[in-house]
Amino acid sequence: MDLSQNEWAAMRQSKEETILLDVRTIEEYNQGHIPNAQLIDIQNPQFFLDELELLNPSKTYLVYCRSGARSSKACILMKNKGIENCFNLLGGINQWNGEIVT
Repeated sequence: MDLSQNEWAAMRQSKEETILLDVRTIEEYNQGHIPNAQLIDIQNPQFFLDELELLNPSKTYLVYCRSGARSSKACILMKNKGIENCFNLLGGINQWNGEIVT
């Protein structure tokens, strides 16, 4: 499910068990990421699928990339693995108004 920047930020604040997933490359992540985000590079397909196996399907995942395209694909793959509560950040980190750490 796609969420606007405000909806995504509100969900991040309201749920204690929310996990942030950054699905960009390590280079992009190192240039700046949302605090406490876990990196799982979707452009490394086998690594990405292996990491999905380690995720707890009962948790809520907020997923982002640079523009929202890769994270949208990531959410589809996650749902196929039985992770129902995953939400894509529309516009990605490019549109993010919150804190970014480098």
